Amino acid sequence: MLTCGRYLSSAAATTPSLSPLRTLTCSFLRRHPLRFLSSASAAAATTAVQPDTRGKNPRTPKMKPSLILSYHHLSRVGLGTGGGGGGAGGGATTPKWKAAIDFKWIRDNRDAVATNIMNRISVANLDVVLQLYDQYLALQKEVERLRAERNAVANKMKGKLDPSVRQALVDEGKNLKESLIVLEENLVQLTDKLQLEAQSIPNTTHPDVPVGNEENSAVRKEVGSQRKFSFTIKDHVQLGKDLDLFDFDAASEVSGSKFYYLKNEAVLLEMALVSWAIAEVSRKGFTPLITPEIVRSSVVERCGFQPRAQNTQVYSIDGSDQCLIGTAEIPVGGIHMNSILPDSDLPIKYVAYSHCFRTEAGAAGAATRGLYRVHQFSKVEMFILCRPEESDKYHEELITIEEDLYASLGLHFKTLDMATGDLGAPAYRKYDIEAWMPGLERYGEISSASNCTDYQSRRLGIRFRPAPSEPPLATNSKKGKGGSSGPTQFVHTLNATAVAVPRLIISILENFQQEDGTVVIPEPLRPFMGGLGVLSPKTK
Repeated sequence: MLTCGRYLSSAAATTPSLSPLRTLTCSFLRRHPLRFLSSASAAAATTAVQPDTRGKNPRTPKMKPSLILSYHHLSRVGLGTGGGGGGAGGGATTPKWKAAIDFKWIRDNRDAVATNIMNRISVANLDVVLQLYDQYLALQKEVERLRAERNAVANKMKGKLDPSVRQALVDEGKNLKESLIVLEENLVQLTDKLQLEAQSIPNTTHPDVPVGNEENSAVRKEVGSQRKFSFTIKDHVQLGKDLDLFDFDAASEVSGSKFYYLKNEAVLLEMALVSWAIAEVSRKGFTPLITPEIVRSSVVERCGFQPRAQNTQVYSIDGSDQCLIGTAEIPVGGIHMNSILPDSDLPIKYVAYSHCFRTEAGAAGAATRGLYRVHQFSKVEMFILCRPEESDKYHEELITIEEDLYASLGLHFKTLDMATGDLGAPAYRKYDIEAWMPGLERYGEISSASNCTDYQSRRLGIRFRPAPSEPPLATNSKKGKGGSSGPTQFVHTLNATAVAVPRLIISILENFQQEDGTVVIPEPLRPFMGGLGVLSPKTK
């Protein structure tokens, strides 16, 4: 996904924001009161803590049978009467969704996780997560002990008993039931708080990713060279004015700053870029999509972004639980939400067209001039769901597609392996492509490609069932057990920008301008513009 204006993740939300558009305002995350759950519904809370990825259940540490976790003990982590807020959920105590987080792996790899959080400049609090997890395990063990005692009491009541003995067992069973109700309710609250805190932990990081901030990113590849001009060049804003391609003033009056009208050949150029990109990527086995542009806020969160953070890039629709998308990555990621895919379906490749909407909170300065940083734009996004062992390979495929597309347009660009401090929470590794923009006298990001491994799929609930490694046994086939492939696994997801229209319009206008004021259209786009090869000033 193209990270225009730092489309923020759940791991990074620290920069003060500017006021969003008045027409669409961010509403506060609604707080849901805690419910007093029955024993049966409270028991379901234990499903929020997932086993490790190798299918082994985390072992509960041995504890003294006399261990009792009191209200006072739980209230120290904000789980007494009234719930307590804080953490990644911004004060909410009941998450609207739960990620399949491998808490045992986090605990067993504490040092590595702590270093990763530090390198990625994340706000996640690992100490709190581990404290809550230890308390969860202890409380779960105590709940299981009381359930076992309750069952033992029930078994003792079978058959003929002396009335005094039976009454003593009834009283004991009643006391156990009341104790269980309290502990099971506390277990639900503890599970919710653990989930909310842990959701802010970013993905792991590829070992070859440079450590540091954006300036520490490594150049992976450079294509072409800066064009030498023999005349005074113009930036895309002046070129657009001379060629009558844009109207920023009217858009500012109608919609506000950072909006624009495209006019005349600029309209054809946008349509050509979109059609060309979809055609080229579709030939490589990607299924074309046009996505919804309004999604539920929970889907945005499950993809790893914060729709209601203070400086969010996401427009939330006031009075609803919906948002405008900042990238097609979000609705495409949601297509297979809560599903188990057949192994034979993988990889699944999409190329999706959508409009994108971003608040660009905190953006200011010369880098925002003209089309460079806007609130609404068109984009073509690639998205892949694949087996875990293949995600590095498909990451290379995506960045190669991007590099081939831009090289065919004749652009000069460099590909960067982005440093840890520039990675959003979902990304395991991210490549950015920056094109030379001579009018702006700088390189500008035109694309990125991210491998998110299983970070998003654990949140979205997207699994696959591996194909059986051996032929099914005939003796088991009638029982439906033949060819069993064992437990499901989470898919890996990847995303990459094929075309972010405004940035490519800038690159084309500024790099291919001529001394007479015309602009030459790159040859691959001409068939999609009715054969038009040159943009010329309008004659009066």
